[in-house]
Amino acid sequence: MWCPDWPVVAAGVAPTVPAIVLHANRVIARSPAAAMAGVQSGQRRREAQGCCPELIVLDHDPARDARQFEAVVRAVAELSPRFDVVEPGWLCLAARGPSRYFGGDEALAERLTAIVTEVLDSLGLASAPVGVGIADGRFASSIAARRADVTIAARRAGSNTAVVAPGGSASSLAPLTVGWLREVGEATPELVELFTRLGLRTLGDLAALPAGDVYARFGSAGLHVHRLAGGGDDRPPGTTDPPAEWRTERVFDEPVEHMETVVFVAKQLADELVATLASEGRVCTRVIVTAETEHSERSERAWYRAVGLSSAAIVERVRWQLEGWVAQPGALSGGIALLRLVPDQVRGDDGDQLGLWGGRSQADHDALRAVTRLTGLFGDHAVCVPAWRGGRLPAERYQWVPAPTADLDDPAGRLAPGDGPWPGGSPPPSPAVVFVEPLDAEVVDEQGGPIGISGRGEVSAPPAALVVRGAQRPLRTWAGPWLIDQRWWEPRRHRRVAQFQVVTDDGEAYLIAAERQRWWILAAYA
Repeated sequence: MWCPDWPVVAAGVAPTVPAIVLHANRVIARSPAAAMAGVQSGQRRREAQGCCPELIVLDHDPARDARQFEAVVRAVAELSPRFDVVEPGWLCLAARGPSRYFGGDEALAERLTAIVTEVLDSLGLASAPVGVGIADGRFASSIAARRADVTIAARRAGSNTAVVAPGGSASSLAPLTVGWLREVGEATPELVELFTRLGLRTLGDLAALPAGDVYARFGSAGLHVHRLAGGGDDRPPGTTDPPAEWRTERVFDEPVEHMETVVFVAKQLADELVATLASEGRVCTRVIVTAETEHSERSERAWYRAVGLSSAAIVERVRWQLEGWVAQPGALSGGIALLRLVPDQVRGDDGDQLGLWGGRSQADHDALRAVTRLTGLFGDHAVCVPAWRGGRLPAERYQWVPAPTADLDDPAGRLAPGDGPWPGGSPPPSPAVVFVEPLDAEVVDEQGGPIGISGRGEVSAPPAALVVRGAQRPLRTWAGPWLIDQRWWEPRRHRRVAQFQVVTDDGEAYLIAAERQRWWILAAYA
């Protein structure tokens, strides 16, 4: 079952209102009105606003998405007690048992649609689209749900389902592009791009290759997607059911009523679980999170992630589950007395090929523990970490995000610069220190006169000295300018900036800028 663009739906945006949800400066969800205006998922904010200038921009809030989706999860639990929540807006369940009970796959799909529709109506989200797909595996059924007609009219007509006959998944997948592997999170964009460059444009092309050749060329990741492309079940042959001693749990002597304390304990349990699996060369792909109160009220969810669940991913899902549970009226009558993490499905960890230098150091581990402890002491939004946002000026390129919403175990994806270009931005390397409030300065020529910048970026004279707080510092060399003319279509936010790199006679390097005939020091280099 899949609710497209769930972050926009959870925010309560009407379908007729053009709105988007941004994460890392890219569109991850859009309303139907925004889609009609040409906004595409994956676009940058500026590109999306170019398609539809009246867009409403919403921040990514996974906790809100999970709280809203919890009502759907609880309703589906009445239909089938065991299912996987992949992410808010997307869940998978084994259809064999419920299908027999309700009289076939089509009847089950209609029943599931009716249950979800009723819940969404009660939440005031009657306009939310819903797609239901049934096929031979999680991958095939996820694609079926996305290819179903998920419009509101289709849901009212009962035609928002797609049922693939048993054994027909391979033929239904064959004509589809390999981009579907990236769409449902089963392959990295780099692997999909490599398939395309090699001429493997459809899932049928990939499935037609011998499995041994795919494994020799692409490794375990290639063999996994090769099996999916052929309609095979997405439980790898090397997957095992872990022994009971791998589970981790904490029984509280005194019931805990503060969410931050429970999440802090969840972090400890997740670290212990991931470390245990890592010592065996394994990674968890499906984990069952169980929480109980002192009055025996219970919340149990199975969470799935094809690429494996890191410690941060497990903690994030524990938070989603607990916040959704607490938000339900009358769900809890006491504090949390038990928290348990059970690895239900593990596989061999393929690992990552590290470079000759680099990797995580002891300082990285110490920083991670410090951030986790501070978050538990002072709350979710008290501790922030940087994340790439994109921009031309140094202060725009990164933003601060709450630590619980970021992957602290693997910060590469959060900190790595996204694809550009950013015309006019200063060239690499990046400055070591970026000033939140730029320092006021002056740049003068050899006679001590002020330097001016023309509209074409021409300096009135070669810069000779940098004046900061009355102290004049001769310049050894300088480079620039790099001109920025951004947001020219918004008079109030229009900026024309000329950036320079300068090195003073004592070897200090700075990034300076001229704007409206005033000079500022934006950043300093190491």
